[in-house]
Amino acid sequence: MKKFSVFLVVLLCLSIAVSCNKQDQSDNLPQMVEVDLSIKPNPSEVNKPVTFEAKVTQGNDKVNDAEVIFEIWRAKDPKHEKVEIKHTENGIYRLEKSFTQEGTYYIISHVTARDMHNMPKEEFVVGSPSEPEDENAKSSMDDMNMDDTKE
Repeated sequence: MKKFSVFLVVLLCLSIAVSCNKQDQSDNLPQMVEVDLSIKPNPSEVNKPVTFEAKVTQGNDKVNDAEVIFEIWRAKDPKHEKVEIKHTENGIYRLEKSFTQEGTYYIISHVTARDMHNMPKEEFVVGSPSEPEDENAKSSMDDMNMDDTKE
């Protein structure tokens, strides 16, 4: 009976140790880098400024050291403009841009921070909408050349 009691105590201790270890590991996992991408105004007008903002956070922290690139294009246009964005304030990365052609446009904010990558995509309209792209339209960032970026 003594051996059985010792076995139960050892088993109980091992269970507690394993359970505590799993809890410690999950507490140490980093939180995801979140990107809140906004477009104002949407819809907008031709030759009027549009403000794009990416608010970058990780948990309650505002991320001020992210690498942010906005990729913008008109629907069905193979040419995509890529603009590297500098930090403005409080985890916000901002670009103001005007458009000379009306239609449906897209923006992807490519955000890399703290060994994570997040790339939300939004649709916006300048003037009257044009035919939208297929849902499976691919970003051209795969063949991006950093020499094409503008500030």
